[in-house]
Amino acid sequence: MNMQHKNWSRRDFLKGLATAAGAAAAIPLLAACAPAAPAATQAPQAVAPTNAPAAAEAVTIRLWTFNDPGWLKASDELIKKWAAQNSKIVVKHENFAYDVLLSTIQTSMAAKNEADIIEMFGSWVRSYAKGNTIAPVPESVMTLAEAQNIFFKAPLDGFVYQGKLFGLPHEYNLENGGALANKRMFAEAGIPFPPAWNSWEEVIADAKKLTKFDGGSMIRAGFHWLNADGIGFWLWEGILERGADYFAADKIHLNLTSQAALDNVQWMVDLCLKDKIVDASTFNPTIADVQDSFFQGLCAIGFRGPWVVPGGRVNYPKFTDPWDFVSIPPLFGSQYNFAADSGWGEVVSPNSKNQDAAWQFIKYSAGIKENSRIWNVNTGTVPSMKDVAADPTLLTDLNWLGPALKVLPYGRFVGDLQDRDFIWYNVVRDTIVSACQGNLSVKDACAKMEKDSNDKIDSKLKGG
Repeated sequence: MNMQHKNWSRRDFLKGLATAAGAAAAIPLLAACAPAAPAATQAPQAVAPTNAPAAAEAVTIRLWTFNDPGWLKASDELIKKWAAQNSKIVVKHENFAYDVLLSTIQTSMAAKNEADIIEMFGSWVRSYAKGNTIAPVPESVMTLAEAQNIFFKAPLDGFVYQGKLFGLPHEYNLENGGALANKRMFAEAGIPFPPAWNSWEEVIADAKKLTKFDGGSMIRAGFHWLNADGIGFWLWEGILERGADYFAADKIHLNLTSQAALDNVQWMVDLCLKDKIVDASTFNPTIADVQDSFFQGLCAIGFRGPWVVPGGRVNYPKFTDPWDFVSIPPLFGSQYNFAADSGWGEVVSPNSKNQDAAWQFIKYSAGIKENSRIWNVNTGTVPSMKDVAADPTLLTDLNWLGPALKVLPYGRFVGDLQDRDFIWYNVVRDTIVSACQGNLSVKDACAKMEKDSNDKIDSKLKGG
């Protein structure tokens, strides 16, 4: 089996897009991501918003964003539209490669010379709010109750800290509810396409038909789900859908030894060792992540979020098989209940001398349906706004989003893991892969994940 290996997380994909941002791009590349929350830089308490500028005055506010072509197009279109209606507030757009944006935010906050508005990933927001390095949304702009009516819970809650709103989200950062599927392979196996699965028994039965072996070696996975992000998302989803919570009673530590956790990890292990729809050694996510395997024809179904679709269309020009993004059932029961990272949105600096103007622009770009839709269509992202997701015309611009849009009401924000990436990858991903390879019992795997996660949480809470 000839496989070009990469270990893809959404953060890695985002970095790749940032590297390629200088190249011409006819189609905006999607880069929803789940990056690590940076350590908050401590700063004085947020200052109160300044008074609105006098009618005769024009003010300039600075906006920092990511420099992916889709992001640039979205920002430029919204700024141009704003300028036609608001001559007294000029928006100066500055953009950065992904890593540069992160470092620039942190160094500038320490020096208190950051931009008025910063485009920020929602899973970072609480850490900055704790450090008083971003300003709360004035209730005159939008109350938390108003925001809860406008936005889905999962993306919004990343922008909420101690009952206060600290920005507005553009994106619902989703991984659950859908998968990549190869139409040619389905046809060859005599399976209808698109599939209309009602249960995981049906999914597994089809995946078995789609799996291929050469002797004792798996050469094509029927359903590859062992990806850098998806293992964690499935762990949380399976626990929630079984009626439990992955957080312990204190809502700080994790409970990964409940019966629901044990049952869900057993189900995940069985997919590899009993059902044999993917081999956890051949398709180990550290060497053969889902999208590379899928776009090399090495798996028939691949579990990834909708963020991968536009990039797949652009980045794999030699892959000619017909394929699509299709719905998959809840892991357990008939009702979705999953956790999601919060996606991209905008926040305001407490050091800004023009906070009122900054909030006006954010409400205009992220809080009005037609403008929020402009941002999602140009960036190719899942909308955080309920009305945009309900717009039947959205699929004319983002025709792969159907499976994702169906599940948006059922997600919640993943919560404060203290060190999201360490727990997600070093603990959950690596431990479950080891169990799926037969190296750990399910009981030992769950005990290890709980201990290692809580040790890291305690370390971070102590300043480690």
